[in-house]
Amino acid sequence: MQTNFGKNRPARGRAGFLGASAAAICVAGIGAAIIGSASAQSFGSGSIGSASSPFARLFGGGAPGTNSPVDLQFRIGGEDEGLERAIRNGSLLTGALQEGRVTAQDMLAAARADYARLLAILYDNGYYSNVIEIRLDGVEASTIAPLDAPEVVRQVVVSIDPGPAFRYSRAQIAPLAPGTELPNDYRAGEVASTSVMRQAANAGVEGWRQQSHAKAEVGATDITAHHPSATLDSRIALEPGPALRFGRLTIAGNERMNLRRLNKIAGFPEGEPFDPDDLETVRQRLRRTGVFSAITLVEADNIGPGNTLDVHLTVVEQRLRRLGVGFEISSHDGANVSGYWMHRNLLGGGERLRVDAAVRDIGSGSSGRDLEFGVRIDRPATLNPDTTAYVEARAARLYEEDYDQDLGILGIGFTYHPRDELTADIGLQYRRSRVDDHEDGTTDFEVLALPMSVTWDRREPLETDAKRGFWLQGELTPFTGFDETGSGVRALGEGRFYRSFGEDDRFTFAGRGRAGSIFGPDIEGTPREYLFYSGGGSSVRGQPYQSLGVEEITGPGGAIKTGGMSVANATAEFRFQVRERIGLALFADAGRVWTEEAFGGESDWHAGAGVGVRYNTPIGPLRFDVAGPVGGDTGEGVQVYLGLGQAF
Repeated sequence: MQTNFGKNRPARGRAGFLGASAAAICVAGIGAAIIGSASAQSFGSGSIGSASSPFARLFGGGAPGTNSPVDLQFRIGGEDEGLERAIRNGSLLTGALQEGRVTAQDMLAAARADYARLLAILYDNGYYSNVIEIRLDGVEASTIAPLDAPEVVRQVVVSIDPGPAFRYSRAQIAPLAPGTELPNDYRAGEVASTSVMRQAANAGVEGWRQQSHAKAEVGATDITAHHPSATLDSRIALEPGPALRFGRLTIAGNERMNLRRLNKIAGFPEGEPFDPDDLETVRQRLRRTGVFSAITLVEADNIGPGNTLDVHLTVVEQRLRRLGVGFEISSHDGANVSGYWMHRNLLGGGERLRVDAAVRDIGSGSSGRDLEFGVRIDRPATLNPDTTAYVEARAARLYEEDYDQDLGILGIGFTYHPRDELTADIGLQYRRSRVDDHEDGTTDFEVLALPMSVTWDRREPLETDAKRGFWLQGELTPFTGFDETGSGVRALGEGRFYRSFGEDDRFTFAGRGRAGSIFGPDIEGTPREYLFYSGGGSSVRGQPYQSLGVEEITGPGGAIKTGGMSVANATAEFRFQVRERIGLALFADAGRVWTEEAFGGESDWHAGAGVGVRYNTPIGPLRFDVAGPVGGDTGEGVQVYLGLGQAF
């Protein structure tokens, strides 16, 4: 016997084949139903779900973890454990009991709606010849009128005979655009899942959209089930429509944002061949400004003159001002407290003003309290839609163990975002600092620098708690010194890698490597803030902050401890989630500093290891680490660190 599922022409748009679940599919065989019908029907006659049935599998006792007055039982034939889980978890009756909705009216409403819900699950798993019964205290739910609910329901029994799993005898979709990738399961011999058919149809439509056919759609479907052989013949016809170009961009919702500037930031490719990726690029550019809380791009329903397609943009602006704070605490280095104030749209063109301030090493056992202050203005879409220009000014007073430093920086620069995960930056900086080596006098440093950096960020799902992916950054800073300050190049690279496994990515391996060197000047003529240190929460936990440096600069009072000309750091961390909000971490860090460029000259190393606890919050994990030295002679005793977000 053959059953024709019908030739279905869905509504125009990207919802595609079977966009309303499987509302147009009818099945005949042991029983029949129409998904989504207002009055759910009993499928088949006679009880298939008695406890004595050879294929029945009994689950009892209400919803898991509840003391429900209603005994909910699922009796499912066959040996498909995945189907059992899907039915039990997807049932509206299960949800009602878990939420404590156990009145007779609640049970009847959930049961009547469950016919369509369970049939959709069966179809999605390839079961098209099935019998479903839902009995409330022995009475079939579909025979009870909505207004005739009993006074109380004590037992609900859901009995399902899924029948055989159907497989594709033919899985065809045409015409396909070049390069279209269909689901691997949409082929002859595989289980005939309705969701796989939807995926195939949507992939076919998306393939044509990638070729500028913006109005591609499913033209027709012909799906026939052959019940004696438990096979399904699936044919999907696509209508690509004409190749289109972008028309006009219309904008609504902007209140304080200048319309001309908004258009420039969006960089809408008017007149170019349609590409859905270009729309995503427009969305990313607008999101990066931080001005908008919502961005919606809607393609026009109708094709315009000359095969063009207009797009309508709607934005919702965020509040103009924002405050933020951060903190980190170490038992040896003291506390670091930082904060910022930001204006998101200073002049109406997306300009962002940010003022930062920080107090570091509060209560440190080895240095004084550091003060930092900075002001920066960013202007998006300055040279092109993907380039942001900025000007900045920063000042700092640093009290280190062997010297004090006053530092001032003025800079301009450009940040280029070709893609969301890739960022390039180039700037021009004037830096001036005065270093007081306590009893050995002062030294002035003055440089003109050209800092450049490239960052490739593929971390997922969050920057503050990455589970997989990587983060790579390379920095190169040529600088010219004035007076007694040397000239040269400072190079630094860092990579972070993440790999997770287990259920819900419960276990995570994370690694970090960092290496840098300064080429050109001698160590005495190199600005102190350019030199490299190791130790502390950002490099080697268990060792005091910047405890590993060198003593190559000689003053009247003897050797002065400073940073080195080269550095290398490595970190390995194993994280595992104990409960939904609680996690633990084991880690080991190591570092080495050299006295000369290219990792030459004398060197020393140190290492630390420890354990940590993570408590997940809506804004990232709260981190508590305890570590101690395991190598080198730069520290002793236990170090404690508290901060927001993973260590890296």
